[in-house]
Amino acid sequence: MGKGRLEAFSDGVIAVIITIMVLELKVPHGTDLAVLVPLAPIFLSYVLSFVYIGIYWNNHHHMLHAVQRINGRALWANLNLLFWLSLIPFVTGLVNENHFAAVPVALYGVVLLMSGVSYYLFERVLIALHAKDSPLARAMKKDIKGIMSLLIYIVAIALTFVNPWVSCALYTFVAVMWFIPDPRIERALPEA
Repeated sequence: MGKGRLEAFSDGVIAVIITIMVLELKVPHGTDLAVLVPLAPIFLSYVLSFVYIGIYWNNHHHMLHAVQRINGRALWANLNLLFWLSLIPFVTGLVNENHFAAVPVALYGVVLLMSGVSYYLFERVLIALHAKDSPLARAMKKDIKGIMSLLIYIVAIALTFVNPWVSCALYTFVAVMWFIPDPRIERALPEA
């Protein structure tokens, strides 16, 4: 089965996720810059969540570019990924409404962890569908950055109950780590 509809559907869902996040930003009352100061943490959490969605969209695009076909398992694995990504606006709002309290920050980490696990599973389903020497299989042979990200999420979730801001710093570190698109897939593809 072709991959075009899956890619178009995923792009649409991700666009809706971003739209929901921006609609959660409330416009303050007032005309001076002082009204924006209390919104700084809210805006920064929005930026972090937006960057995460962008990272997944970018890597999702690259991964689908490296495959020729999909199957039913890939469709379900992709829906699982989209489900977890769709929770990012909710946990971002939860963190903001509760002023970065431990449980909401931990839940934010759980959603990031499950998004990462879901992406990894989707990647494995696509690799299993193609030959062992396919561009995607060659590119993702050693997914050190992906595994390291999952481990950092687990540590960050545990540390939330010690200091939520340390966890937020770790979530930010993972985003920075992935901000530049993963070049492994581009290098594995034949020149067009």
